[in-house]
Amino acid sequence: MINKKVRTESTAVRSVRYVLLILSLAIVLIPVYVLIITSFKGVGDADPSRTWALPQEWSLTNWSKAWTALWPAVLRTFALVIPSSVISAVLGSANGFVLSKWRFPGSNAVFTLILFGMFLPYQAVMIPLLKIVLAMDLPQGIPTLIFLHVVYGIPITTLIFRNYYETLPNELIEAAKVDGAGMLRTFVQVVLPISIPSFVVVLIWQFTSAWNDFLFALFFGGGAQRGPVTLALNNLANGAILTDYGMSMSGALIASLPTLVVYILLGKYFVGGLMAGSVKG
Repeated sequence: MINKKVRTESTAVRSVRYVLLILSLAIVLIPVYVLIITSFKGVGDADPSRTWALPQEWSLTNWSKAWTALWPAVLRTFALVIPSSVISAVLGSANGFVLSKWRFPGSNAVFTLILFGMFLPYQAVMIPLLKIVLAMDLPQGIPTLIFLHVVYGIPITTLIFRNYYETLPNELIEAAKVDGAGMLRTFVQVVLPISIPSFVVVLIWQFTSAWNDFLFALFFGGGAQRGPVTLALNNLANGAILTDYGMSMSGALIASLPTLVVYILLGKYFVGGLMAGSVKG
């Protein structure tokens, strides 16, 4: 009798849990539903009064127009996110290795100062940063954005790699020293080959951060004709949102597809990489 009661309570708890999960999923997917169906609607059909209704006639015209307007910016954004992700990952890996395995006087203070950069909101430093960029005579556009994303990516990449390297046994580093390897050789030949989980985490993080960035792009991107896809999408929306909701929605989907694909393909490695540096030993 008791076992039957326990089973009944367990079934009820699971049912409530599933209902709550389904409701949460529905709430999250409602904007996605509106976004997708509106992208296939014509100008007259994409009206706020028909927000929830399916298209009267399905069309790919919006997608074609949005892609024509955005594809140069998409290519520029790839030219931005790939080098900025790789460079910041390499620098963060080197920093994390030195701060975890090759400690020096004041290393904890240096690490704290590096981490301080994670807590500086972009808005608070944008005007001083703009003055610095102008003083350095850096041209607005993709190269300057690469530089800025590398600099602002160093704190988080250093933290992730340092936490991961803290889990590596010190005997591994000592064995390399016994074999005559210096710091650089140990890092390149011993540590880097086993750092793939953290590199996956950092590359995904930096890729999505740089791809979705708008504030840096607005200040330093050089306009929609020279900047990344977020600027081009903003320009597309400003020019079409009053008359063509469908093209704006199509553009938003096109701009978000690369990050969506990255998380679909590499999401499990992202979680695994984070967990790899979360437990010592």
